[in-house]
Parts: sequence; C-alpha cells; structure tokens
Amino acid sequence: MGRKIGYARTSTTHQQQGLDAQVQELKEAGCEEVFSEKVSSTTTLDQRHQLRACLSVLRKGDLLCVAKLDRLGRSQVEVINRLNDLQQQGIHVKTLDGLIDTQALGKMAPLVVGLLTGLSEVERSLIQERSRESVEHRRRTGGNLGGRPKTTGKKESLVLRLRKEGESYRSIKEQTGLALATITRIIKEA
Repeated sequence: MGRKIGYARTSTTHQQQGLDAQVQELKEAGCEEVFSEKVSSTTTLDQRHQLRACLSVLRKGDLLCVAKLDRLGRSQVEVINRLNDLQQQGIHVKTLDGLIDTQALGKMAPLVVGLLTGLSEVERSLIQERSRESVEHRRRTGGNLGGRPKTTGKKESLVLRLRKEGESYRSIKEQTGLALATITRIIKEA
C-alpha cells in the first residue's frame, strides 16, 4: 500500500479559510503530506508550484487526494490527461467529495472521470453564460454593473479645497477615505 498525498488549491487570498479547510479535510482523510497553494484555476501547470511539487513526489501505488476533481487542472482535457498520466504511473486519485476513486473503479475509471469532468465543464459554462446574460440585462435596463460607486460632487469639492489649503495627497486620503488614484484623478481633472 502506497502513501496518501494531498493537494489543496483555492483561487484567491480571500479564500484562506477555504484553503485551510481543504488542508484540514485532507489531513483528516489520512494524507501524510499535503501540498497547498492559492492560484487561479486558469493558471498553467508551470506556475502551479505546489501541484508540480506534489506530482513529483508521487510514486507507483500512492493515492493522490484532492477536495474536488477540478483542483487537478484548468479544463476537462487537462484533468482527464492528468488522471490518465497518473493511472499510467500506477498512481490512484480520490476526491473528498466522493465523486471519484480510481482505485475502486479499476478499468472503468477513465470512462467515469470523463463523464464527471464533462458535466463539471458544462456547469461552469452555464454559470458563465448566466453571468453574461445578467450583465447584458443590467446594461439594457440601466442596472448596476458593479465596480466602485462614483464619488459625489461634495467629496470632489472637499478634495479640491483640502489641496488648495496645502494638504498632502495622503492627508486628503485619510480625511476623505478616497483612494490616492481617485484623489489624483479629481485634482488633474480640475
């Protein structure tokens, strides 16, 4: 019986709790070593340093554990290819969400993995499509498209007055709560 090695990934630094939770779950699942990183799901393998390190320590008979299958690649093709490569090396893959366990699936693993990742990619595509439709609807109806709200005329006047009084940009920032870039823009436009 080989070792259990874990890999955890979240997309942003704002998801630190999610990363910590994944690492904890992997340790509770019996992983003796867990590699973790915060990188976008669109980041290529050469920029996923911890995934590369994880893959480099795996040996025949080992079990790679991940929270979800999409942690292993950027697309359905990449995930399937990675799973295939790992199977060719005699390395098994198991997800904590229970979707896949290539050791238990045996020869059926490639078929099942292909179906699961295909469904995952369809779901991601539907989410993107709904997001685009929502933005288009908000554009047509004049709804809020997000982003920072415009500064008020009152705040702009305050920025200009403070600057005329000789206040530094940093001082204006502290007094108004506006970003330095916004303060600079207001002053340049005036």
